[in-house]
Amino acid sequence: MGMDSVLRNKAYWRSRRGMQELDVMLIPFVENHLQDLPDALQSAYLRFIDCEDWELFDWLQGRETPDDPELRELVARVLAASA
Repeated sequence: MGMDSVLRNKAYWRSRRGMQELDVMLIPFVENHLQDLPDALQSAYLRFIDCEDWELFDWLQGRETPDDPELRELVARVLAASA
């Protein structure tokens, strides 16, 4: 079905964290890959970006792993897209 433009814009603006280490990974991911995710992962992305900056940073640096399997999948996809 895909993400509608309102939700995509919401995801984009909420991905702008003001922390360069996160912005350089999350913004290109939203711009280039979010629309290609299955609907469940697109919805999970909105939960993902509700997390605190320090959690996202630790997950994307490999210091921690999210308990939620969908969030773990998103971390893997964001990292793969950033490589």
